[in-house]
Amino acid sequence: MAHPLAAPDAPVRPWRLAAPVACGIAAIELLLLLALGGGALVETVSARVQLAAEDHALAPAKRPTRETRRAAPAAAATTPRKRTVVMVLNGNGRTGAAASAASRVRNRGYRIGTVGNAPRSDFGRNLVMFRPGFAGEGRRLGRDLGVKQISPLDGIRVRDLGRAHVVFILGV
Repeated sequence: MAHPLAAPDAPVRPWRLAAPVACGIAAIELLLLLALGGGALVETVSARVQLAAEDHALAPAKRPTRETRRAAPAAAATTPRKRTVVMVLNGNGRTGAAASAASRVRNRGYRIGTVGNAPRSDFGRNLVMFRPGFAGEGRRLGRDLGVKQISPLDGIRVRDLGRAHVVFILGV
């Protein structure tokens, strides 16, 4: 006999019910993940579009060309090196790297504020960040140390700097 007859006391096959229920739950989870991820993407894009719109609205009638952007002078350092306080943070995870870098910074004539560990230890390169109003000092420190990545504070609050004007984060 090729097909057995179903007996009334045969075990119920719960997979026949469980499979569609599991697929339905998975589909709902997928839709929720897409909605959350899409919302985050829309938020990021809309923030960038808003910034671009503000820049465009506040820009003068004639848009600057590449040459005029280069001609604009960067902020010059007004605080002398001996009065510029630098916070040195280890962003590469190597023991003693921040202390060694602080010594190098001190040898360049800067004052050292806090020496410690960065919030994370996976920085790919060295980084100099500056407090508002100290862009010139940040660029000068970057030049002195050969650091190409220089930016305003990002991920560090001004109140966490203490008396430091500039932050030097060591990367890999």
